Amino acid sequence: MSTTPPPEVPAERWEHFPHVADMGVRGFGGTLGEAFAAAAHAMTAVITDPETVRPEISVEVRAQAADPEILFYDFLNGLVYEMAVNGLLFSRFCVQIEGDRLLAEAWGEKTEVARHQPCVEVKGATFTQLDVRREDDGRWVAQCVLDI
Repeated sequence: MSTTPPPEVPAERWEHFPHVADMGVRGFGGTLGEAFAAAAHAMTAVITDPETVRPEISVEVRAQAADPEILFYDFLNGLVYEMAVNGLLFSRFCVQIEGDRLLAEAWGEKTEVARHQPCVEVKGATFTQLDVRREDDGRWVAQCVLDI
């Protein structure tokens, strides 16, 4: 993977959707990897403003699953693990998917409560409204509800 973080994901490539007490994230992209990266960006935006997160530290996330929905679920939960265990927030993502394997790199920094002002803690991605699909126009969509 590259040591240089990719550019920030444009806001029109991701969105939130409400779900009772939790929050849904949805990412769009020309490739499956771009849709996963956009949804990861949306996950950060549930916690804090991604623009406040500097891409200083890089971590790698790997996953393997025959089903793209499980691959997406495992990818997001790999990021949640890094956030919880290492106290990180992420703002840039590069996701490569080949067959049933995912290799991703996420860039971010240690959480600084005063600067980042995190409003919730994401406990994990869930199977609720989990969906990965290619639209008729060729664009990929990846979504799920986060447990917060």
